[in-house]
Amino acid sequence: MLKHNLGYPRIGIKRELKKACENYWNNKIDCKQLFDIGKNIRQKNWNIQEKCGLDLIPCNDFSFYDHVLDMSFLLGVIPKWYLENPIIHHNNKIDLYFSMARGIQKNGLDIKAMEMTKWFNTNYHYIVPEFKKNQNFFIFYKKIFNEFEEIKKNIKKQPKPVLIGPVSYLFLGKENKKTFHRMDLIENIIPIYVKIIKKLIFQGAKWIQLDEPILGLDLSQKEIEAFQYGYKIITQECSSNINILITSYFDDISENLYLLKDIDIKALHIDLIEDPDQLDIVLNFLKEKKIILSLGIIDGRNIWKNNYVYSIKKIDKTIKILGEQRVMIAPNCSLLHVPLDLNYEINIHKDIKNKMSFARQKIDELNDLYNIIKGNKNILLKNFKILEKTKKSFLIHDKKIQDKIKNIDINNNIKRKNSFNIRKIKQHKNFQLPILPTTTIGSFPQTSEIRSLRKKLKIKKISQKEYDNQLKKFIIDVIRKQEKINLDVLVHGEFERNDMVEFFSEKLKGCLSTDNGWVQSYGSRCVKPPIIYGDISRNGDMTVQWINFAQKNTKKLMKGMLTGPVTILKWSFVRDDQPIYHTAYQIAFAIREEVKSLENSGIKIIQIDEPALREGLPLKRKKWKSYFNWSIKAFRLASSIVKDETQIHTHMCYSEFNDIIEYISDLDADVITIETSRSKMELLNAFSDFSYPNEIGPGVYDIHSPRIPSVKEILDLILKVTNKFPIRNIWINPDCGLKTRKWNEVIKSLINMTKAAKIAREQLKK
Repeated sequence: MLKHNLGYPRIGIKRELKKACENYWNNKIDCKQLFDIGKNIRQKNWNIQEKCGLDLIPCNDFSFYDHVLDMSFLLGVIPKWYLENPIIHHNNKIDLYFSMARGIQKNGLDIKAMEMTKWFNTNYHYIVPEFKKNQNFFIFYKKIFNEFEEIKKNIKKQPKPVLIGPVSYLFLGKENKKTFHRMDLIENIIPIYVKIIKKLIFQGAKWIQLDEPILGLDLSQKEIEAFQYGYKIITQECSSNINILITSYFDDISENLYLLKDIDIKALHIDLIEDPDQLDIVLNFLKEKKIILSLGIIDGRNIWKNNYVYSIKKIDKTIKILGEQRVMIAPNCSLLHVPLDLNYEINIHKDIKNKMSFARQKIDELNDLYNIIKGNKNILLKNFKILEKTKKSFLIHDKKIQDKIKNIDINNNIKRKNSFNIRKIKQHKNFQLPILPTTTIGSFPQTSEIRSLRKKLKIKKISQKEYDNQLKKFIIDVIRKQEKINLDVLVHGEFERNDMVEFFSEKLKGCLSTDNGWVQSYGSRCVKPPIIYGDISRNGDMTVQWINFAQKNTKKLMKGMLTGPVTILKWSFVRDDQPIYHTAYQIAFAIREEVKSLENSGIKIIQIDEPALREGLPLKRKKWKSYFNWSIKAFRLASSIVKDETQIHTHMCYSEFNDIIEYISDLDADVITIETSRSKMELLNAFSDFSYPNEIGPGVYDIHSPRIPSVKEILDLILKVTNKFPIRNIWINPDCGLKTRKWNEVIKSLINMTKAAKIAREQLKK
C-alpha cells in the first residue's frame, strides 16, 4: 500500500515566497535571489514529506504565482501582446511570467494582467489560459524538467511529477474569440503532453500525476470526446514506460467512470472526503481491472484531525476487494488549501488544538493509517479517545445559541418589507445621488505603518487608546482623500481590520484566529482562514464604533461594511460535527444583529460582501438547489431586517454568473458590485441577458494589478455598461477592495475613475 501526496503548500512557513516575490517586484532582490528562495522552499517541502514516510513525493507542485499559469508557460500559451514585447523578456523569462499575472506598466509599456478566476469551488484564484484558434502548443519553459532533476538530488524516495491534465487545462481556459471551442484544441495539445511525459521518462520518472478535476463535473459531449481522444493517445504512447496516475477531486466521479474503461492507466485517485458514497461504485468498476485505487481519505481542505476509525473502514473494504497491492492512500486533494504546520500555533486551547491537523500533520496521518493497517492498534485507540473527548468540550456547544436558531422561523425572516421597485424610489429620494454614482468596495491600502500599529497593540507596546487615536487619524485622512477625489459614497477604509473574515472571527464566539495559519489565495496574497470550532454568537457591536466615527466626519454618505455569512463560512475552516447550514444560520443571525445596530445608529447604506457565494457551489448541478436553499436564506436572514430606506449592497468577485444569475437575483440586494474589468465586461452579459432588475456596479478597474487604468479605458467600460442597463441602475466602482494596493496607484486610479464617470454623465445628458 503506497502513501503519496497530491501537492504541498508552497508559501513557506513564514510566507517566504510572498515576501520574496514582493521584494522582487519592488526591485529589492534580483531574480537569482528569488529563485534561491523558491529552491529552498521546495527542498524543505520534499524533505518533510520524505521524513514523514511518503513513498511518492510530488514535484512541480511549487509555483511562484499560480500552477495554472505555470502550465500555460510550459505549453507556450502566451498571448502575443506579452510575447512580442522584448522589454519583459529578460531575467530567465520570469518578468514575462509575472507580467501575465499582474500586468505591466513601465517605460511606455502598458499591458493588462490576464483574467483571473476561482479554482473550482475553492478560494484559490488562477490565471485563466487564453486560447486562439488553431493554438500552437510547444514546450516554452523547462521548470518541470529542472525541478525533477533537483528533487532527484534531494530525496531518496520516488519523485512524482504533477501536471494539470490536458482536458482540465483546456476546460479552465477561454477562447479569445468565440469562433471555435477550446476542446477542439485537444488534437494540438496532446502531442506536447506526450513529448513532456517522454522527456520525464528519459530523466528517470517512474510515476506521473495528471490532475483531471473535470471528472467531477457534468461533462459536455465535447469534453467527453476530448478526454477519450486525449487519454487513448497518451496511454498508447507512454503507459508502458511510466505509471500514469489520474487524479480527480472536489466531487465524485462515478458518473464519468466509463471514460476510463478503455485506457491503460496505472492508478486512479478519488475524493472520499467530498463524496464517500462513491467508493462502492468505483470498487465495483475496478474489481475486474488491474488499476490501483488511490483513496483520498485525508481532508486537504479542512484542518480537523482524521477520524481513523472511519478511514480504516474504507481502506479495509478496498483491500478486501482489490488486494493491498492495488491500494494507495493520500489526501483528497492538494494540501495547498490548508496551513503548513500546527506546531507553530501556541495560543489555541488544547481541547481545540488536539482536534486539529495542518499539512505537516496530515502527512503524519497517512503514516498512522498505514501503521494501523500493519497492526498498530494503539494509534487507532489514541485517535478515538482524542476525538471522543473533544465532542464533550464546553467550548464547542452552547445550548442557548442552538435553541435560538431552532426557534427562528427562517422563512418569515428573510423578506424585506417591500419590493425593490418601492425601496428604490425611497432610497433615491433620500440619497439624491447623481447618475452613475461612484464608490469603492470597502478597504483602502493597509500600509506598513498600519500593520506596525496593529502589531504594537498586539504585543502591548501601545495602549488601546493610543491605537484608537491613530486609527481615527487614518480614517479622517482617507475621508478627506475620498472627498478630494469626489467619490459619491465613501467608506471608512477598514484600517482596524486585518482581513475581511478574520476580523469578524475575532469578535464572534465560537471562532478563533491562528498565529501562522496562512493559506495562499492568489500570487503573493495569503490569508489566515479563521477556525469555526463551535456555536456562533455575537458578543456585541463589531463595526458600529468606527463606521459612526467616519460618518460624523463627512457630510457624504458612508457605507457600513460587513462580511456576509456564506463568505465567513466558506473562507473559514468549518466545524465538521453538524450540518453546514446550521453553522451558516448561526453566523447569519449574528450579522443580522450587526446590520440592525448599524441602521439604528444612522447608517443608511450597508454592504454585506458575499464573494464566496459562487465558489461554494457544488460542482454537480444536481446539488445546486440544496446549496442555494440554505445559502440564499442565510444572506437574506442577515440582510432583510432593515427598513426600505436602508440600502443593502453586496459584492462578488471572480465568479462566473451565467448559470446562477437567477439565484443571485434571489438575494434581493439593492445593489450588487462585481468584478468585470479583467474580463472586459464579459461577466456582465449574464446580468444583461437575464434583465437583472436591481442596481449593479460593474468593476471598471482591476485592483489585482499595479497598473493604473486611463480615463479613456474606464470611460469605454462605463459606456459599454450603459448600453446594457438603465442608467439609474448603474454604479461605478473598482473590481474589489484596495487593501493590497499602494496609495499612489489608488489615488491616480480613483481620480481617473471619477473623471471618467463625470465625462460619461455629460455625454449621456446629450
